[in-house]
Amino acid sequence: MAKKNQRLDKFAIAAALQEIAALLELKGGTDRFKARAYQTGSRVIAAMREDIGDVIRDNALTSMRGIGNALASQIEQLYSTGESSVLRGLRKDFPPGIIELSGVPGLSIKKIKLLHDALGITSVAELKAAAEAGRISTIKGFGAKSEQGLLETLSAKRTTEKRQRRLHIHHAERIAEPIGDYISTARGVSEVAIAGALRRRKETVGTLRFVVAAAKPPAVIKHFLGFPLIIQVTSQTPDTCDVVLAEGAKVSVTAVGPDDFSLAVITETGSQAHVAKLLNLEKAKTRKRPAASSARMSALTSIESKEAAVYKRIGLQFIPPELREDEGEIEAARAGKLPDDFITTDDIQGMVHCHTTYSDGKHSVQQMALAAEQMGMKYITITDHSPTAFYAGGVTLDQLKRQWDEIAEVQETVKVKILRGTESDIVADGRLDYPDKILEQFDVIVASIHSRYKMDSEKMTKRIVTAMRQPVFKIWGHALGRLIERRPPFECDIEKILDVIAESRAAIEINGDPYRLDMEPRWIREARKRKIKFVISVDAHSAGALNNMKYGVGIARRGWVRKGEVLNALNTKGFQKAVRPA
Repeated sequence: MAKKNQRLDKFAIAAALQEIAALLELKGGTDRFKARAYQTGSRVIAAMREDIGDVIRDNALTSMRGIGNALASQIEQLYSTGESSVLRGLRKDFPPGIIELSGVPGLSIKKIKLLHDALGITSVAELKAAAEAGRISTIKGFGAKSEQGLLETLSAKRTTEKRQRRLHIHHAERIAEPIGDYISTARGVSEVAIAGALRRRKETVGTLRFVVAAAKPPAVIKHFLGFPLIIQVTSQTPDTCDVVLAEGAKVSVTAVGPDDFSLAVITETGSQAHVAKLLNLEKAKTRKRPAASSARMSALTSIESKEAAVYKRIGLQFIPPELREDEGEIEAARAGKLPDDFITTDDIQGMVHCHTTYSDGKHSVQQMALAAEQMGMKYITITDHSPTAFYAGGVTLDQLKRQWDEIAEVQETVKVKILRGTESDIVADGRLDYPDKILEQFDVIVASIHSRYKMDSEKMTKRIVTAMRQPVFKIWGHALGRLIERRPPFECDIEKILDVIAESRAAIEINGDPYRLDMEPRWIREARKRKIKFVISVDAHSAGALNNMKYGVGIARRGWVRKGEVLNALNTKGFQKAVRPA
């Protein structure tokens, strides 16, 4: 904690709120509900763009989402005095280092207090050193067996940490943003880049990787280690460090001189296999140098333009970050055959797969339409659930008529074209929900599975094939039903289904919901081989979820999807014609 009357910046305030949350969580009981409030407050403060002093002076803290009066009071205390009465009280209840040490399985708060009182242990590193030196066994209540057990637990803990739960991409982005802001405040920093799995737009991220260009790289590392949310430094050199943040995220920072920045970004971004091939090409000093087209080069960001020069030096076209997996991209770039028209968010003209209050959405037709219009979209599809999805408020025929009337009324007030659609359940026998005469009246149909996921592969395949062969045009929604890290894809013969889709009136959705991101890039590539078209959707249940588009585009790019293969990259008339059911 800062000295009394020393004002804290937003990062230090966020760290204090995170510590309060962690200590409340350790107390358990009803305090766990309070812990969530402080954790939310920590995230809001760390991510805020406004000057926190101005917000406090304007008494505007409580206008920020998730911050109530009690939380605002503690934030004001921290900003004005460098202290928090709540945190001060909690610290009295626990020994130092409790948050880090409580992560060691089997180590109770009582035992942590014994360790601190006897040996002054306040970290996992000190605990390990003491156990290896045989000092734990000298403490009453432990003994040699307990000491050996601790060493084994710590060894197993390291193994488990290597297999840590990965962050969903949107959580990784949220955590990364304030880190990048903090690093950029270091003296002498000229550029900061996100690298690793997040830049490759992987569904989940194990470690947040940053590359920094600076005149004095060691000074950047020293500055970063002052980031208040760090609770553990796992490795450190003059130019690199790996740390763990209070909410469990792993972060790696590499600092280099400006001349080495581009190469460092490339080596820290690509998969190990991709980077290994690049280094071999660099060593071989290949002379063949097909360059990216001038049109493509002009579209690159500043960092990508510098990377393009590195790729060109070793005889390759520029390879977009999402492709750097060693899945044929290097060979294509070396032969000059890498496409220059991969889909981008700027190419998208319409929001597809949007829910409203008619089923399980949070916002009305008008609110969703206005949000899409403000984002510059030309059209939006309202695709609420069909009747079979009763658990999601599926829209009955009577409700459907009211919705269509409302869409007509709202259309008079907005410029964005509102298309009448449905997310029709594919029922167990492969039929689409709603009678055929109703299905034919929609502008767009997203056909999805929401039940009976545990059908065997043969039955599930037949179910989907039957749906895809129905004469109406439909979009196969969140194709394999996965929920990342919660539910695996269901069993089916996907290649057979893709063959049927290629011959049917159907397209495939690339779902942008960060918990779905379905289908996987490997299957997207298989679909592309069959010349199947795609729709990149937001699967939005609120206006804010329209921002899911960037996640869908990321997955599409990882599947090598090009602009001409995406139906909602078409203008309104083109899209309507392409997806019209009848």
